[in-house]
Amino acid sequence: MIVQRVVLNSRPGKNGNPVAENFRMEEVYLPDNINEGQVQVRTLYLSVDPYMRCRMNEDTGTDYITPWQLSQVVDGGGIGIIEESKHTNLTKGDFVTSFYWPWQTKVILDGNSLEKIGHLLGCSRVVGICGTHEKCVLLTSELGFDAAINYKKDNVAEQLRESCPAGVDVYFDNVGGNISDTVISQMNENSHIILCGQISQYNKDVPYPPPLSPAIEAIQKERNITRERFLVLNYKDKFEPGILQLSQWFKEGKLKIKETVINGLENMGAAFQSMMTGGNIGKQIVCISEEISL
Repeated sequence: MIVQRVVLNSRPGKNGNPVAENFRMEEVYLPDNINEGQVQVRTLYLSVDPYMRCRMNEDTGTDYITPWQLSQVVDGGGIGIIEESKHTNLTKGDFVTSFYWPWQTKVILDGNSLEKIGHLLGCSRVVGICGTHEKCVLLTSELGFDAAINYKKDNVAEQLRESCPAGVDVYFDNVGGNISDTVISQMNENSHIILCGQISQYNKDVPYPPPLSPAIEAIQKERNITRERFLVLNYKDKFEPGILQLSQWFKEGKLKIKETVINGLENMGAAFQSMMTGGNIGKQIVCISEEISL
């Protein structure tokens, strides 16, 4: 059978901004038969994430993610529905997910690589930092944040002092650069930085994680601020209980979900470019196939 896929068409360069044209759609032959232990899956949704920018380079700068290869299919987080199975634990109609899902309309995968889908922690005050007024309103009106700071309009240091008059105890860092420097400068003694991402630095040829400036590093050491890298792949044993807990909070109305969904495999490149420039509100997802009937 003939399926569509997305391949890496070109690299933006370590200091370049990715564009939709870095990706290319093409057709490829998918075998009609699958082997023992394999499943044929129709792709429903694909995830677009900031870490993927590193995979566009010849060297990702890390030892836990590999670079995408030119003219080869791109992969990342995905969800699909099994249409045919020769795996003992997976059957036709199962919804499955993987971190290494090829950007294709249909795929044949090793069943062992798939998983079936199946104020909350005591923070007294939660403050978000984002890039538009719309996102700030969303954080405070719908998602339960106590305050939100628009880094493109507001004086972040001043607003942070007003929003966190007692200082910052925990910083979930997804951005890096000047914003992170500002937050760290207002963190308390024995506080903690969860280093999840550094999107402001991904279009620059710098090591990961980017080193702190001497002044900020001095603050970190003086105040005994821990800075620990968070890598989700290190917590595979917690995926199932984590999903169950998050699902329960969602059902109880304690957790809200926001997504920006673009339709069509042909729009993967555009979705990626938009995500890298803040065009998404919540998780950036591309819907490949909504039809779930078999």
